[in-house]
Amino acid sequence: MSNSVSKTQAQRTRSLRRLHRWMGIPLIVFFLVIGVTSILLAWKKKAELLPPTLETKVQNGTWILPSEMQRIGEEEMKKLGKETTVDRIDIRPDKGTAKITFQTHFTEVQVDGYTGEVLSVGTRHSDWIEKVHDGSILDYYTSRGEGAKLTYSTLVSIGLILLAVSGFYMWYYPKLIRKGKEK
Repeated sequence: MSNSVSKTQAQRTRSLRRLHRWMGIPLIVFFLVIGVTSILLAWKKKAELLPPTLETKVQNGTWILPSEMQRIGEEEMKKLGKETTVDRIDIRPDKGTAKITFQTHFTEVQVDGYTGEVLSVGTRHSDWIEKVHDGSILDYYTSRGEGAKLTYSTLVSIGLILLAVSGFYMWYYPKLIRKGKEK
């Protein structure tokens, strides 16, 4: 390998090192947030970041309608002075329960699917942690769209890809340069 080729590779390595450093410094905050929230989400049930799913005491019968579940959830939120717009109803047939979640806060109401009895009301910490993890927390508190989430995810992903590629070449080019010098 000629001396000019190894000089060119050395210059590329230095350039990549600068790029790697200047991308890595601001991105480290986002990588830490993603890493910490990933651990929390992986351990959400063990860390009790969402209310445990309760079971009905009724063994069989007819389920109440989802519209009735929604009404019960809305009434519970009115009692607590919280906004009542339901986001979704997660029906758990094996447990005989339904979980009602809301659009503007992280509260969950668990309802007995047979009797309509409120089994629990709790905060779903895993939901806001997930929103922090994927960047949609900004959309949640501002526009209700997905602009911030898409921008955040795209920029962090591109940054991670560029850091991985530049990191590989910072490892690979010195080996190539040494090999060239040995010949």
